[in-house]
Amino acid sequence: MQTHVTTGSARFSIGDASHATGLSADTLRYYERIGLLAGVARNRGGQRRYSADDIARLRFIRRAQAMDFSLDEIGELLGLRDRPGDVRADVRSLTERKLTAIEARIEALSTLRDELTDLVAACHGSERDCPIIGRMNDGCCGHEAEGGQS
Repeated sequence: MQTHVTTGSARFSIGDASHATGLSADTLRYYERIGLLAGVARNRGGQRRYSADDIARLRFIRRAQAMDFSLDEIGELLGLRDRPGDVRADVRSLTERKLTAIEARIEALSTLRDELTDLVAACHGSERDCPIIGRMNDGCCGHEAEGGQS
């Protein structure tokens, strides 16, 4: 059974909210605990009852995570989302910082890919010693041990 969340005062159980957002119940509780989702209503038995606005906020969080924003950054984005007025410059600045970080990671991954490609090729050409293990023995992250040659 698929849960469709629309507007209105309908309240959803944690299971329904989990199903609607693709987030686990533990994750929903965690987001509430750290303040990304505040003020979730409770029924008389103390069970969480999520509103359509809560579901929309959770979907926003999930999409922001898919865009590689950290929970701290998502907290900032939610604060901007909830703030009245023009927040475009602040959102753009945060997003530009994220983009710069992603570009740096892509560059680092590209360098790592090239190094691993070279090591695999060297391994195919090696008859005795394993160049991959040898490189790992030399030092961390593709850098030679101090005093070694590149």
